Amino acid sequence: MKPTLLTCICLFVASVAMAEISKQEKSVLLDLYTATNGQKWNTKWNLKAPVSTWHGITIENNSIIAIDLMFNNLNGTLPSSIGQLQNLKTLELSFNPIEGTLPDELGNLSNLEVLALNATSLSGRIPESIGQLSKLKQLHLSSNQLTGTVPESVTNLKQIEVFNVFDNGLTGPLPKGLANCPFLKELVVAENEFTNPNDFSIIVLSNTGSKLNLMNSPFQTKSSEAIIAVERDENAD
Repeated sequence: MKPTLLTCICLFVASVAMAEISKQEKSVLLDLYTATNGQKWNTKWNLKAPVSTWHGITIENNSIIAIDLMFNNLNGTLPSSIGQLQNLKTLELSFNPIEGTLPDELGNLSNLEVLALNATSLSGRIPESIGQLSKLKQLHLSSNQLTGTVPESVTNLKQIEVFNVFDNGLTGPLPKGLANCPFLKELVVAENEFTNPNDFSIIVLSNTGSKLNLMNSPFQTKSSEAIIAVERDENAD
């Protein structure tokens, strides 16, 4: 029994040791910790312990693939160095008082699948570089203070399934090509000042947004398709 226990302990220690990351990736995490006042996080990182033990960090093949620090009191700004995490798949920082703007360097996260920054204090524009995230499936930027127009580059998000910019100060037209992204299932754009909300007031749930052809007018959809309203008609109140 003792040899078996010893073997398990050794395997565990070895697995932790193998889950370490490069100095560059650790430096990025330290940048995030410093820039968001890590000493006042709800769950702090023990900077002397292996990165694999840090709260909210997932490591695979010696690279960071996920950062999930939701509801953790990150207070500060996002460092531009976060764009160096080339293997990152999930960045979940919702419900933290993060300020400042979305760094252009987010567009360098070529493997990112989920970007979630709901209910923070982010302001400024959505960067054009967002359109470089070719593997992005979910974009969640609701309940912030974002302004300006949605960049036309979002039409390049061919893997996007959820596009959520609810409750911001966004203006101008939503890029109509967004509705032609083949896997789009949820488009949540209410509580902004878009100039073409009627075109985006419904979205097809049975199958995908590929059935929506907003490049032509008038807007049409088959009565048999399941739809969900994502815009509220102010005149209906």
